[in-house]
Amino acid sequence: MRKVIGRLSHAVRTVRASRHAHRFFTPLEQRRIVAAIQEAEHQTSGEIRVHVEGHCEGDAYARARQVFAALGMHRTRQRNGALIYLAVRDRTFAVVGDKGIHAVVPPDFWDTVRDAMADDFRYGRFCKGVCDGVAVIGRHLKAYFPWMPSDKDELPDTVSTGDTGG
Repeated sequence: MRKVIGRLSHAVRTVRASRHAHRFFTPLEQRRIVAAIQEAEHQTSGEIRVHVEGHCEGDAYARARQVFAALGMHRTRQRNGALIYLAVRDRTFAVVGDKGIHAVVPPDFWDTVRDAMADDFRYGRFCKGVCDGVAVIGRHLKAYFPWMPSDKDELPDTVSTGDTGG
């Protein structure tokens, strides 16, 4: 019983701390997300990023577009960057992509990514949800933007945090 209570109190501390963007994912979870990004990008020339903020003023999609630009994601050679954006205190997220992706993916593509993530988010499995979203994006981008030996990693694979987009 004591072990269970110890785990429970740790879980409570973790939930409270997670209201801050930079502590939302544990270091282990961040490594898992980075590994998922790297695995997805190994199969495509597309670039995938994850950004976590504490609060989103207004619409999450509009804010995700701002963060997309602030992170320089529109500067990829093929305009094939995708961003998973989370505003943790507001419990909202958005998935956005660049012009090159919009030109080739089916109209329901972003809904597919969102739905893959939302199921896990409902149960508090945020790391798994993000990793699933990254995997879905990677699988689809592979079909339209396959990895080539001459490809280089154009954007960092880290999880970015903060309200400035950096």
